[in-house]
Amino acid sequence: MDWLLTVYPWIKAFHIISVMAWMAGLLYLPRLFIYHCDAGPGSEKSETFKVMERRLLFVIMNPAMVLSFFFGVMLFLTPGVIDWSAWWVYGKVFLIILLVFVHLLFAVWLKGFAEDQNQISAKTLRVANEVPTVLMIGIVILVIVRPGA
Repeated sequence: MDWLLTVYPWIKAFHIISVMAWMAGLLYLPRLFIYHCDAGPGSEKSETFKVMERRLLFVIMNPAMVLSFFFGVMLFLTPGVIDWSAWWVYGKVFLIILLVFVHLLFAVWLKGFAEDQNQISAKTLRVANEVPTVLMIGIVILVIVRPGA
């Protein structure tokens, strides 16, 4: 695994890029849902939101999440990068699991909108829109500050 040290800056760069793309989607999709709530089922506006939401999830968010995991695992495997005795690593992993849960929840909600069966209120969506931001702040603080390291 020492070869990872030679490409470490590239792995880190691509990890950051893929996380940024994933987060952009996680921040934008619930906002689209909020606007979609105002569109009547079957309307031209609703159909446009369906296309936007589907493309955002399948063309940007899902690939970005997979790439984030791929490059993140590569970083975890790079010798000397992670001190496994420090608790911040486990805190980051926990927050990432929550972020994946949010991603999957949004995918379920997208299905409801796609089938004109949305049961989520705009108020709930406004709260959900903030969850990825809070998780991202926690992850960034853990990675940069590395408390307990």
